[in-house]
Amino acid sequence: MDLNRVIKLLEETGKDDLEEKQLKSVKKMVQCYQNGLPLRDLAQIFKILNLCAGKIKKLPHFIEPAYNILKLCGLPFLKMKVSDEITYAEDTANSIALLGDLMIIPSSELRIQICKCIIDFYHAEPPKKHITGYQQASSSYKIKMAEVGGLAKTMVQSLVLLENQLVEKLWVLKTLQHLSASEANCTLMVKAQAASGICAHLNDPDPSGQLLFRSSEILWNLLEKSSKEEIIQQLSNLECLLALKKVFKNLFTRGLSHYDRQLRNDILVITTIISRNPGAPMTECGFTRDLILFATFNEVKSQNPLVKGLKFSNSYEDFELKKLLFNIIVTFCKDLSTIQLLIDGKVILALFTYVKKPEKHKIVEWSAAQYEELQLHAIATLSSVAPFLIDEYMLYQGNARVLAFLEWCDSEDFFFSHGNSFHGTGGRGNKFAQMRYSLRLLRAMVHLEHETINKDLCEKRAIQQLIGIFKNTISKYNDKDEAILLEIQSDILLILSGLCEHHIPRKETFGTEGVDIILHVMKTDPKKLQSGLGYNVLLFSTLDSIWCCILGCYPSEDYFLEKEGIFLLLDLMALNQKKFCNLILGIMVEFCDNPKTGAHVNAWRGKKDQTAASLLIKLWRKEEKELGVKRDKHGKIVDTKKPLFTSFQEEQKITPLPANCPTIAVMDVAENIRAKIYAVLGKLDFENLPGLSAEDFVTLCIIHRYLDFKIGEIWNEIYEEIKLEKLRPVTTDKKILESIITASENIGKMTASLQSEMIESQARQDVQNEQKVYTKVQATHKQRELANKSWENFLARTSNVKTLKKAKRLQENGIQSSRYSERPPNAIFHRTDIKGLNTTVPSGGVVTVESTPARLVGGPLADTDIALKKLPIRGGALQRVKAVKTVNEPEKSIPT
Repeated sequence: MDLNRVIKLLEETGKDDLEEKQLKSVKKMVQCYQNGLPLRDLAQIFKILNLCAGKIKKLPHFIEPAYNILKLCGLPFLKMKVSDEITYAEDTANSIALLGDLMIIPSSELRIQICKCIIDFYHAEPPKKHITGYQQASSSYKIKMAEVGGLAKTMVQSLVLLENQLVEKLWVLKTLQHLSASEANCTLMVKAQAASGICAHLNDPDPSGQLLFRSSEILWNLLEKSSKEEIIQQLSNLECLLALKKVFKNLFTRGLSHYDRQLRNDILVITTIISRNPGAPMTECGFTRDLILFATFNEVKSQNPLVKGLKFSNSYEDFELKKLLFNIIVTFCKDLSTIQLLIDGKVILALFTYVKKPEKHKIVEWSAAQYEELQLHAIATLSSVAPFLIDEYMLYQGNARVLAFLEWCDSEDFFFSHGNSFHGTGGRGNKFAQMRYSLRLLRAMVHLEHETINKDLCEKRAIQQLIGIFKNTISKYNDKDEAILLEIQSDILLILSGLCEHHIPRKETFGTEGVDIILHVMKTDPKKLQSGLGYNVLLFSTLDSIWCCILGCYPSEDYFLEKEGIFLLLDLMALNQKKFCNLILGIMVEFCDNPKTGAHVNAWRGKKDQTAASLLIKLWRKEEKELGVKRDKHGKIVDTKKPLFTSFQEEQKITPLPANCPTIAVMDVAENIRAKIYAVLGKLDFENLPGLSAEDFVTLCIIHRYLDFKIGEIWNEIYEEIKLEKLRPVTTDKKILESIITASENIGKMTASLQSEMIESQARQDVQNEQKVYTKVQATHKQRELANKSWENFLARTSNVKTLKKAKRLQENGIQSSRYSERPPNAIFHRTDIKGLNTTVPSGGVVTVESTPARLVGGPLADTDIALKKLPIRGGALQRVKAVKTVNEPEKSIPT
């Protein structure tokens, strides 16, 4: 169809029968495109639609053709080529955007049809009749073009025109509900202030209830798919909060259906998100007070008519509502302006009603699994709220309640935990979940360092109880509950640390039993530290408890040393894990004040017989390597002016700072472990450290002078700052300052010189040792040569008779020359050879003793073992005799 002719006809004016022709041509066009709109004709069709819409004000007859064209827009878009979607993308986007602009036409029929047309974008249907040469555009093409054209923004803006027209407003909200399914449209809607505009009209009259449902759904989509901060900012005004408050109160007090309860919970979630904004006037509009009342009325009886006669059921929606109310209380406690409201609402008392063991045969509105989950949620909420309400916590005997509940958790009373919820993780079939959250509550209160709370806990024997619980968790250990037990043990140690820190009597109460549980943890297999189950956290808690519960109490220190605690600390440090080294070194520094510690440290031996001093020096070298300190290949000082400078200090320029601000050189002391290594080695005495190599001694020279170098470094900073500030000290001060810097540099030179001497001495020692090794090797080779020569002589004697005879003569001559020239009187002559012996090797050291007659000893093969023989009756020497049968022996002969 020639669309240009239709457009030209619609643009004409002044003729009498023109209106009829125009209507007829538009009607003909509508009939022509009953199977879909080709993308190439889309711009012209929408131009025709726009022309018809422009004539409606003066010629109402054009409403029908505009309506019919809008119906066509709900049909599939058709393309001739695959590239048509790209080619006509701009025209399509502009055409679809025109739908939002047409909402300005004051026609209910057209507005509803526009909404239906847009909704059809999300429910695409195939064309009724296939047209040769055309195919349907992709199903998401219309949706994408609507996003590009900014349709969502104009639809939001059209809501202003529909304040008193409920039907059209509901259709627009339904349209926005579909459009808000994409992030791009949500972003456009936020720019049009959709959140505040929709929220402010939540309470508009609507018998069908669709307005509230669709509005809350749109708000949900906006929060999920656009900038949450911007949405919260739009909703954080008095008008929106008053609307939400009214809606929630109506649904809470009057909502009975499943749908009403779900909607109520959705509104509360949106409110909770808004309440996280400190600038939201939640308190000013009275919403906070009402929510606190709704959260506590079931536990703390109230005379407020708002909750009179109300009661929770055990339905899933009411159960979720209770948990959501607990959540919003946690949010409220972060705003100091709501603290008084929490006090007035007796929130602490309401939450403490759950901190007790389950009572048998008591009728409750919740099922066992629901009550357990609410109990855990209430204790978790107390951990966040109670630190802000200390007076109320003490007023309601919080410590006594928690300790009594912990006693039940640690008892053997039968209790089957369901462990269904997030808070119940790891607690199925036991009471570990309850114990975990109770300990978290105690930990939160103890670490407030409020003396009244901590003193009350100690008076109630909390230290002994916690140590007992720790011991019981060790006996209950199993792989299934490993993670939760580790967390429980970590929390117990942290609580004990908070209670005992700075209090010697409490450390004495901690005593040997407490030291034993610490030693038990320190003996954990190091491989488990990498398991990710919580052993790292437990070990950190243990080290913290050593610092807070043992150090400063001499009996505990001595017991720790007696049980080889220092060995365990050094074993941990030898694992070479930087995250532990800093804390362990701090503990070592404090422990070295005990005169018994030095012997234990020096007695420790690690792998390959490594000593503690060698380990500390190795850690120093590793730390300096990571810090980028300049050293040569032997570990010697390179820059004598700045012997301790790190790469970070080199990069940072010295800038003048106020007197109360630490400089880079001062901060360096706290930011690495070098100062602590210096302190430990200093207390062990630098002169008598066992098991050090030459490389260790070279490094030890630097460590020994650490304090001198650091002082010189700080004086150098002072000098540089004076120059930067262009100050000129008086002559005396200048000379003193220069002499200090020179002295510091001289110390560096002396240390470097001493290191050089050590390196040269070691080089000489290495040469001597090498020479000894060469001498030993040479002697070994010489011995081998002699052995080879002896073997060659032996082979020669066995293979050559002449050589054998010659060797025999030499042997005899040697024997003869070794004898006396004159035989001493009365001397007995012993022959050194055996007559008639035909061998090719020298005879052995065989001597024939002729002084004792052979008849007395029974000959050379006689048995001389007297343990199995009977002595002969006749006297004289032992002789070989036959076995004698005795009366008491069985009838068997003794083998001879």
